[in-house]
Amino acid sequence: MSGGIDSTVAAWLLKEEGYAVVGLTMKIWDGSIACDAVRSGCYGPNEASDIADAKKAAQRLGIEHHVMDLCGEYRQTVLAYFSDEYRGGRTPNPCVVCNSRIKFGSLIEKALSSGVDFDLFATGHYARISYDHRTARYLLMRGIDDSKDQSYFLHRLSQEQLARVLFPLGGYRKEEVKAMALKAGFTEYLEKRESQDFLEWDDYGTLLTEPARPGDIVDPDGTVIGRHRGIAFYTVGQRRTLGLAGMKEPFYVLTINAERNEIVAGPRKHLMSGGLTAGDMNWIVPVQFVPSRPVTAKIRSTAPPVPCEVTPGPGDIAEVRFTDPQESVTPGQSVVLYSDDIVVGGGTIRKT
Repeated sequence: MSGGIDSTVAAWLLKEEGYAVVGLTMKIWDGSIACDAVRSGCYGPNEASDIADAKKAAQRLGIEHHVMDLCGEYRQTVLAYFSDEYRGGRTPNPCVVCNSRIKFGSLIEKALSSGVDFDLFATGHYARISYDHRTARYLLMRGIDDSKDQSYFLHRLSQEQLARVLFPLGGYRKEEVKAMALKAGFTEYLEKRESQDFLEWDDYGTLLTEPARPGDIVDPDGTVIGRHRGIAFYTVGQRRTLGLAGMKEPFYVLTINAERNEIVAGPRKHLMSGGLTAGDMNWIVPVQFVPSRPVTAKIRSTAPPVPCEVTPGPGDIAEVRFTDPQESVTPGQSVVLYSDDIVVGGGTIRKT
């Protein structure tokens, strides 16, 4: 329970269906970073207010509520990953890591070790789960509300995790969830801002474990055309803050070379890629069935799924070729593969 409308309605729905419900809330903010919250986010000083809202919702629902301190686990897992990826010239996806390793991992483990016993674990995510008897596997599916679907962020869940999970909101649209909140008397939650950002403040540089090193910005031919303030502050496709004046057309970040501490920038046409190599693949659909089905790919959470061909490689590698070239394919981000509404699998973009 995050203290927001979705997890609150999810708990209410489960109670209505006759489940014995216990509320769990994560504490991940340890106050060690000096910042001013300027937005609603998952990580920041407003967490105390969210925990209070979750506790209040649990009281009104008449269910137990427990707060699990995961500050150490979050710092060692999500924040360390976040810093390491940026220092390596990649753009991290902290929500994917948090879901698979903290929310559906450490939170469950700590609750069980603390004596909170349960059979199933439910969240307010907009996604669905089904069981495929043919392959004897649990399948992850999009939520029916395309505008709220969160299956992209859940693609790393294992079979063991999917077997114990419920997504009560996956079959509803957001407007229906709001109507249920109104019916249940949680009217104040309708006005609460949703946490759609990772951080509550602007400067993510405060999370980096090493000081930034300025370096060269070069064009595709290798000619030095400017200076950057540190590769961690740039991502593929970025145009703002490059500080390049006098160019005949706008320049964008094309690639980031961590070994040389160098950024390659150029015209937008150079951002197009015909395919990518992904690593650390998690196949929800058995890999032997992948080539036989039409597949689409999402290269970022806000991108539309696009037709592609997938070739599973050795180990945890996969090659993805787009039917039409795609813009700003970004190393470090997740590529998630779909067959209609089913999540086939996903991994981390290594190179274009």
